[in-house]
Amino acid sequence: MEKVTVNASRTYDILIGEHLLDTAGERIRAAAGGGAALVVTDDTVDRLYGEKLVSSLRRSGYRVEKFVIPPGEASKNTENFLGILNFLAEKHFTRSDVVAALGGGVVGDLAGFAAACFHRGMTFVQLPTTLLAAVDSSVGGKTAVDLPAGKNLIGAFYQPALVICDIRTLDTLSEEIFRDGCAEVIKYAIIADRELFMDLKQPVRPQLEKIITRCVSIKRDIVARDEFDTGVRQLLNFGHTVGHAVEACSDFAVSHGSGVAIGMAAESRAAAQRGFCDALCLNEIVSLLRLYGFSLDCPYSAEALCEKALSDKKRRGDAITLVVPREIGQAELLTVPVGELLSFFRSGR
Repeated sequence: MEKVTVNASRTYDILIGEHLLDTAGERIRAAAGGGAALVVTDDTVDRLYGEKLVSSLRRSGYRVEKFVIPPGEASKNTENFLGILNFLAEKHFTRSDVVAALGGGVVGDLAGFAAACFHRGMTFVQLPTTLLAAVDSSVGGKTAVDLPAGKNLIGAFYQPALVICDIRTLDTLSEEIFRDGCAEVIKYAIIADRELFMDLKQPVRPQLEKIITRCVSIKRDIVARDEFDTGVRQLLNFGHTVGHAVEACSDFAVSHGSGVAIGMAAESRAAAQRGFCDALCLNEIVSLLRLYGFSLDCPYSAEALCEKALSDKKRRGDAITLVVPREIGQAELLTVPVGELLSFFRSGR
């Protein structure tokens, strides 16, 4: 088992290894305490791993309740957010009790935001079951739900008390869902770690523990410098400005990982055209994304993407911050006036 410690407004451990769900209850008890635990999960994950977590929590003395949502981005909405809050109130949870998010990024974002709001903040733990959640969304304290205008427009920075990543839960992922997570892994490599980029030319699954540990270590270091996303943490948004716009244009039929892959390719093309990186860097990025099976053709016009991006939370007044690669393993922030965003998007096509 690997352990990565995050030092933010709350200090907590990320545990990465095999069969950690079997002992999750005692680990949560040690890190979080409390008398009751609400497990938030989706239908698919509940059938696979819900009972294992519930049993572990009960063995550790918790009264356990469950709140189960349909899988998919469409469930990350205000209706389910309020549903969790009402459920917590009806079941007499207190702020010293625990919300345990068992699932992917949708579950973690939704459950974390509810935990941040109920009684002005109750204890929260993440148990990611997708590669995307393991390397990215379960770490760093971003919680949110979507609005019709865009992704993650209501949310809070709220750090968990513990993250438990049982890599055996990734065995049951479809290739499509696993590939979504690979997009985020590739992102980390491009912005911060050329050695990781080279490792990704070999299959990910035999390297899972190593790769997840490296990604969360990169994120740990960035979050320690900029917990509230006002500076260097925005590097983690590489591919996401275009990617979120693609998702929104598709009414979320395009998955997050596929959107981010399209976004990384588009933002890299624009960066190369404007002289931020050279053609070799662009070709390396595009080649690796294609190696993982991502379609990099964007089905939406630059105008449609720009309209969605102007509602993105990364916008600050009359400007929006984009991420451009300089070389593999190094990226930088680029502040673009709103009036120039359409031109940037056009140059990425």
